Amino acid sequence: MYKILYLVAGGAIGTGARYFVSGIAQKYMGSGFPWGTLIVNVSGAFVIGLIWGLFETVEIRSGLRMFVFIGILGGFTTFSSYALETMNLYKQGEIKMAVFNILVNNILAIILVFVGFMAARGILGILK
Repeated sequence: MYKILYLVAGGAIGTGARYFVSGIAQKYMGSGFPWGTLIVNVSGAFVIGLIWGLFETVEIRSGLRMFVFIGILGGFTTFSSYALETMNLYKQGEIKMAVFNILVNNILAIILVFVGFMAARGILGILK
């Protein structure tokens, strides 16, 4: 039962953060491209790499891992929104934008997982 509560609480936090970050990005970057989803996806990738790198060196309870990785970050990142927005760009005849959306989300997310992980290594090296 506690596992479900961890997931629900984390999901609520992540979903609220996604709404806030995505809204800010769309407000300042415009609506011609799904910038909010991109910012959420790549920042979520960085954060998951960073936290994974930090948690890798410390014994963390499984409940806390679930809360952070599945709950908060699962609620924060928006893969289903990204997929829908890509399909809508395609349906609107914006083939180049759809392909750009696929490439930039995937490439930046993978790069930022590594950057986050390496940042964690750097942080831990400084703290030693």
